[in-house]
Amino acid sequence: MSSIPPSCPVPRWQLLKQQLRNVDGQTFDELRQQAGNTLIDVRTAEEYAAFHLEGAMNMDYLGPDFLEQMEKLDAEQTYLVYCRSGRRSVRACTLMKNAGIKKLIHLDGGLNSLEE
Repeated sequence: MSSIPPSCPVPRWQLLKQQLRNVDGQTFDELRQQAGNTLIDVRTAEEYAAFHLEGAMNMDYLGPDFLEQMEKLDAEQTYLVYCRSGRRSVRACTLMKNAGIKKLIHLDGGLNSLEE
């Protein structure tokens, strides 16, 4: 008998996503128009340079200084977070939430959901 536990049927990023406020593209766009919300693109600098939503700041989730950038954020601010497909942004939001940032809005499906 194998000592390896059976794999989890639900990917970890989907479990993390269930603990976030996930919105569709239309709702995300509406929230972007509201004053006081800060838009964060967690893709690489290269992806950001090629295309990003107007007004977004870039905080590369895979970059070496992501945690330092995150620590500089105002915990009382509202942040709208996105990436290409939604996986990196789920993980970024989870780290941000664990750091005490309470007002996080995640674009479900990432930029890919806006193209549909």
